[in-house]
Amino acid sequence: MAQDEATITELFRPMDEAEVGRKHWLTVFTAGMGFFTDAYDLFIIGTVTVLLTPIFHLSTGQISLLNSISLLASVAGALTFGKLMDRLGRKRMYGLEVAILVAGAILSAFAWNFTSLFVFRILVGFGVGGDYATSAVITSEYANKKSRGRLIGTVFAMQGLGLMAGPLIASIFLATGVPNDLAWRFMLGLGAIPAASVIYLRRKIRETPRYTLTVKGDVATTAETVAWTTGAKPRLSGRPALASAAPTPTHRLTSKPFLLRLVGTAGAWFLMDIAFYGNSVSSPLILKSLQPHGSLLDHTLISLGIFAIAAFPGYWVAVWLMDRIGRKHIQWQGFLVMALAFGAIALVPGAATNIPTFLGLFAISYFFIEFGPNQTTFVYPSEIFPTSVRGTADGISAAAGKFGAFLGAFFVPHLLKSYGITGVMGVMATVSVLGVLLTLVALPEPKGQTLEEASGELAGAVVTAPPAAATGR
Repeated sequence: MAQDEATITELFRPMDEAEVGRKHWLTVFTAGMGFFTDAYDLFIIGTVTVLLTPIFHLSTGQISLLNSISLLASVAGALTFGKLMDRLGRKRMYGLEVAILVAGAILSAFAWNFTSLFVFRILVGFGVGGDYATSAVITSEYANKKSRGRLIGTVFAMQGLGLMAGPLIASIFLATGVPNDLAWRFMLGLGAIPAASVIYLRRKIRETPRYTLTVKGDVATTAETVAWTTGAKPRLSGRPALASAAPTPTHRLTSKPFLLRLVGTAGAWFLMDIAFYGNSVSSPLILKSLQPHGSLLDHTLISLGIFAIAAFPGYWVAVWLMDRIGRKHIQWQGFLVMALAFGAIALVPGAATNIPTFLGLFAISYFFIEFGPNQTTFVYPSEIFPTSVRGTADGISAAAGKFGAFLGAFFVPHLLKSYGITGVMGVMATVSVLGVLLTLVALPEPKGQTLEEASGELAGAVVTAPPAAATGR
């Protein structure tokens, strides 16, 4: 085991100690454009369904389904791609998920009724789920030790741009008088462009060195990829070859400490997405309830203002501090302030009806969602599980999150109709409190550790006879 540890340490030392360079940023850009598209596609539907209600004669139930079905489909996408990444490799799967997303976005723009749009949004969601499962893992496995949280967080922060692009583009169409029966098609179809721009880059990316070493036992290819990424060849005193002797993925994820970690990553992501997607996808409906006589353009611009002033900075504050104060602190702190903001809207007299008060508290909640669990729930699963099951664990965690997002997006219109804004915010405050408790109990702090230290990677590896030309010199 000591020889194994020395082999792994020496192979990955150049990556762990490297400064952030061009190859890192290429990986971040390639992954991040997918997240820009994911956010745009998932959140633009809230505005689209408002436009489509008189055109397709949508009921409240149909609006809920269209707003949420992509999120439910993303559960299947995350589980599928997460599992396949561990079985077939990261490279073989990367790029397929955004190709599916592109096809779904284009087809959605040509939908002719509720049923066709419903089916095409399932396709979009499947691709989005696959993107969640693949991008974080690939970025994590290429990252250095010092900046891993910042790099993975930057990928996810691209969601903030997509979050703003949706209402911005919708506002342009609404303000310029584009007919509603064309505007909604343009809104959905435009989501294909940024994702399509990185399909080629994703298909050309190299297999991650962590996968080639730990799962394939291929030291030579691992050393080549490390050198390609950092410009420095690993220096090994011996010529060992590593072969994985890890138990099956199911066994690893149900053993200590990984089962508790999985409950923590999946459970926290589930709770966070109930609040984030429930409020965000239904923001046009929430703002209409707050301001019944306002126009759709007014409400879209208000949403854009909240995202730009509160949410967008929150993403980047989290990126800046991820490797300084740690994931765990950012996550429980974010959940706590969310609970306080939502609770104030629900319990303070007049907070749910006074427009400035509501918008101020709503904006605070958005800042701490982003400078909080929306960022960290994406980062955590890509760090604290072994390589052989990292994709599966990340896929399960993302799937749990998107199932929570589905529940939030589906039920908020009904909650809003039955219990008003105070009822919705009371539910969001409750799930946020649960998020604080789960974070404190179930999750470790991986800040400052190598990926192998954070994930317990060294357990179960064995040294075997070396193949020819196994390592760099």
